[in-house]
Amino acid sequence: GRTSSTALLIGFAKIFIVLILLMFCCVISCKSDFEDKSTPINTDRHLRHIHDTIGFATLDWQMDSIYKRLGVIDRDNDLAWKAAISPHDDYKYAGQLYYESLRGINADKVILIGVAHRARNFNLQDKLIFGNFTHWKSPYGNLKVSPINQEIIKKLDKEMFVIHDSMQVLEHSLEAIVPFLHKKNPSLEIVPILVPYMKYNRIDHISDALSSLVNDVLKEHDLVFGEDVAVVISNDAVHYGNEDWGANLAPFGVTEKGTQKARQLDVEIIENCLVNNLTRNKIERFTKYTVQSDNYKEYKWVWCGRYSVPFGLDFANKLNLQINNTPLHGDFIGYQSSIDHDLIEVEDLGMGTTARANQKHWVAYASLKYE
Repeated sequence: GRTSSTALLIGFAKIFIVLILLMFCCVISCKSDFEDKSTPINTDRHLRHIHDTIGFATLDWQMDSIYKRLGVIDRDNDLAWKAAISPHDDYKYAGQLYYESLRGINADKVILIGVAHRARNFNLQDKLIFGNFTHWKSPYGNLKVSPINQEIIKKLDKEMFVIHDSMQVLEHSLEAIVPFLHKKNPSLEIVPILVPYMKYNRIDHISDALSSLVNDVLKEHDLVFGEDVAVVISNDAVHYGNEDWGANLAPFGVTEKGTQKARQLDVEIIENCLVNNLTRNKIERFTKYTVQSDNYKEYKWVWCGRYSVPFGLDFANKLNLQINNTPLHGDFIGYQSSIDHDLIEVEDLGMGTTARANQKHWVAYASLKYE
């Protein structure tokens, strides 16, 4: 009797425990299914996070500190530049020229034309690169991707572009610029476009189509070029030296004399191609300075914007010609390198540099505006 009763009770207890476990697992399973479909996860999937957390600011107080150390205050809200060329190197090296390049960009919507440094990784070429993100992470919160982005994707010829989120995630040339623009304009919306390897005739062809399409969008939404929509082109000028580049990028040598010759060639490119009234010949001439004539995927003179600069200028200039029947006029703002001026301190802000800077390894920056 007693042994049988005990065994029976133990049996009922085991069944009860099993039922409790089954119910618990069901609850957990249902909870997991719910979480997989929740809004935060889906939203995050469409948020482009910051890739370079070393050279650029990722927090608002870091960005505010950069401004204080540069000694700049935004006082140019009345300017309405239509386009600008900005650097994208570490803030320690190029912070001053970021501000100077972008201080006259006050439009609420900015079309960003960037470099595709790792296009080779994905075999991307001859087509613009868009993304599906609805927002980009910024030190000042989540920055909205303008609905204009989707309008372009829907209307542009499919043979002219690809949608490639992975490329946009890995690319730093636009996220470098975003904090400066977002700090001065909390209402900013962006259209991020990357330009991979591309021959000039292809640049000319696609910029024709994009400028016509954007002109239609401006008319449809009653937007003014310069006041409501602007173009910012990302670029770093010559990459120079014979160490840590993977190749010798110092055709003039790494003495002070060689450094000066490299700077002089950069200035020549700026004066011959990028300033005063823009023309197709000037823009194409830029590609002849920077791209090998027999292989458009290889550098001739190492500006990483060898595709973004001619595409961005071609697009912006054609847009202005369609609107006003006049070309854009370019003005030189400044030129610096990572070794020719006093650098701001960023290390105490939790930031740093992604490459060294000395006479055997340096990068230059050109700043220009277009009206």
